[in-house]
Amino acid sequence: MAEAAVNQGAHPQPARRRRLSRAAAALLAGTPVLAALVCLPAPAAQAAEAGTVDVQLTSVAPAAPVKTDTLTISGTVVNTGRETITGAHVGLRVGPALGDRASIDEAAERAGFRAGTDPGEIDQTYSVKIASLPSKVSQTFTLSIPVNKLELDKDGVYQLGVSLSGETDSRPYEQVLGIKRTFLPWQPEAAAKRSQLTYLWPLISTTHLTAETGSDEVQTPVFLDDSLADELRTGGRLERMVSLGKELPITWVIDPDLLYTVDAMTKGYRYRTPDGKIVQGRNKAVAEQWLSSLEAAVQGKKVVALPFADPDIASLAHQGKDVSGTLGQLRPATDKAKQAVETVLHVTPSTDFSWPVDGAIDPSIVNVATSAGAHNVLARSDSLQETGALGYTPSAARPIGAGATAVVADADLSTAFEGDMLSAANSTLAVQRFLAHSLALNLQKTDSQRSFVVTPQRTPTATQAQSMAEAVRALQAGRWTQPADLDAAAAAKPDPGVNTQVPGAGQYPEALRKTELPVAAFEKIRTTQNTLDHFKVILSAPDRVEIPFGNTTNREMSTSWRGRPQEAALYRDQVQEYLIGLTEKVKVVPKSDATLSGHSATIPVSVQNSLVQDVHNLVLRVKSANPTRLVFGDSGEAEQEVTVQGGHSQTVKFTANATASGPVEVTAQLFTENGVPYGKERRFTVEATEITPTVMLVIAGGVLLLVLAGIKMYASRKRVAARAAAEESTQPSDGTPDTGVQSTGPSGAGETVDR
Repeated sequence: MAEAAVNQGAHPQPARRRRLSRAAAALLAGTPVLAALVCLPAPAAQAAEAGTVDVQLTSVAPAAPVKTDTLTISGTVVNTGRETITGAHVGLRVGPALGDRASIDEAAERAGFRAGTDPGEIDQTYSVKIASLPSKVSQTFTLSIPVNKLELDKDGVYQLGVSLSGETDSRPYEQVLGIKRTFLPWQPEAAAKRSQLTYLWPLISTTHLTAETGSDEVQTPVFLDDSLADELRTGGRLERMVSLGKELPITWVIDPDLLYTVDAMTKGYRYRTPDGKIVQGRNKAVAEQWLSSLEAAVQGKKVVALPFADPDIASLAHQGKDVSGTLGQLRPATDKAKQAVETVLHVTPSTDFSWPVDGAIDPSIVNVATSAGAHNVLARSDSLQETGALGYTPSAARPIGAGATAVVADADLSTAFEGDMLSAANSTLAVQRFLAHSLALNLQKTDSQRSFVVTPQRTPTATQAQSMAEAVRALQAGRWTQPADLDAAAAAKPDPGVNTQVPGAGQYPEALRKTELPVAAFEKIRTTQNTLDHFKVILSAPDRVEIPFGNTTNREMSTSWRGRPQEAALYRDQVQEYLIGLTEKVKVVPKSDATLSGHSATIPVSVQNSLVQDVHNLVLRVKSANPTRLVFGDSGEAEQEVTVQGGHSQTVKFTANATASGPVEVTAQLFTENGVPYGKERRFTVEATEITPTVMLVIAGGVLLLVLAGIKMYASRKRVAARAAAEESTQPSDGTPDTGVQSTGPSGAGETVDR
């Protein structure tokens, strides 16, 4: 407790180049107070150690100072206890340089003030006085001190502690009531040997596009929702990634599906509302602006394109590799990646990298990752670990056999900003810890220059991206690192003696395995693919379905479904249901029962095509369930080729022959040219009526009677006409004019005679 007494009441002499150690100085200066602290009751001493003040650091500037700088630390103190604190001050404590990276992690995890471990306060001239701090009240502070007052010696990572000391009514003596620790990287001059640092800047989002497209010429896409626009607009996650990244020496890592999706927005799009309606999207301009900014940002920078839709390599290796056709999707996904980046951003990307989730690898993951042509697998040092034989952290590149290279990112640097960076206090601590580790890496004892890689989380939030950018900017002075792109990191000479043994399957993290896509997911994807293959053979323009559904198949395997199993299953179900709905637009029209009167008749069957394109390569087949009673041609079935224009129906006629009366069930079914049934079969009944000889005689007799009656009527009319002609010939010639009108006969009816 002697050091605590010094911190609370003594005023150390100004720094001297030749000085006693801090511990010795604290012991000498604090002797008068030591006895009082030793006599404290045990409960009071424990309470002081636990602390009643929460100290938060909201900024440290500059993050990596030089000798002529003034260090400024801002933050807040909050009295979390029940008593008012009086006579308080906020002071700065600078510890000795930490020996290694493990010491950095240990100090970062330590909570509460520890007498004898935490360093003493520097000159209280630079402290901030707080006369009174009531319970539950917060107070901001800013400490400013010339760096040359910090007594920093050799290059290294120094622990900074900001503490609040004061009194309470129950403890009327000065004591440390709260402390927060951070780190100060100290490398005022450029190191003779600087590490190469590659920082990946990922542009990846979740799946936004459905398989559904409009029937118009450009096939207007339908989005799951309009949430992507929120990421693209000013202040959104993806907008911040672009605006921050354009000024940084980073390697862009892009999911080409994101480019494809945003580009689709620029051409007009629709999306589903929460109530299931499909409405017109109105954020075309937002998408155009983001793509324009990104295109400008990547010029002259290294761009790495992941396979299309960022497929989940580990899930494919562990769950999908035994499902037929699954691994065959990777090569097309890689080919589409290059094309998408070149088309949208007009730069040529590298497609030679595969990135399993969290850089966790095993032999099956490496095999799948390289099966699509990638020679480099982005791993992480908490997966491919060193045995410790080297005594330092090796370069990222590790040859792992079969011409493949594991590019092993540093786990501490890569996970530095995974927490909640919305809090300025959290962000400040994360940045300082990141810088501390990066300097500690460079200070490790080795004569060779090394290359380190940082693979952050795939989808950083806007505030995480801001913290990442602050850390990278702090390194731009280049005093212990220099930027390098990912290709250079992969090509760097591996350290002799480095571990190149890929960890076994049993070492794969169980937590990651639990979030993988299940086997059932890949089986559902295969079912959808089989349905698509069966459907497109009848289409006159198969690209209209092959391209959107092929892209959707890649999206169904995306890493973005990790941790979202219900959403992933729903997406797969919707894709399959929509595809089946399209296939059902080509069908045999339901037919009512028919009656066949006689030995032979024609039976019409209609095929409907409600698609916007023509269908062909189809065969319509009708089949009698009882060929002994009803036949088509010479057998119980017949077929005809069918071609139907988009939006039309076609009726096909089949000649049927009845050999006996009675009902017969007939089946009408479409088939593809290779004999695979297409769509639902339709069943209807044909009622055949038998025609006997007796019935035929009756019909013939009736016809004969009709003919005889007609002859009799004709003869009667002939006799009437002859009688009329005879009467006319007996009339006298008295010179009466011929008017062409016959006088009425006894019946009173007149007839006109045409001469």
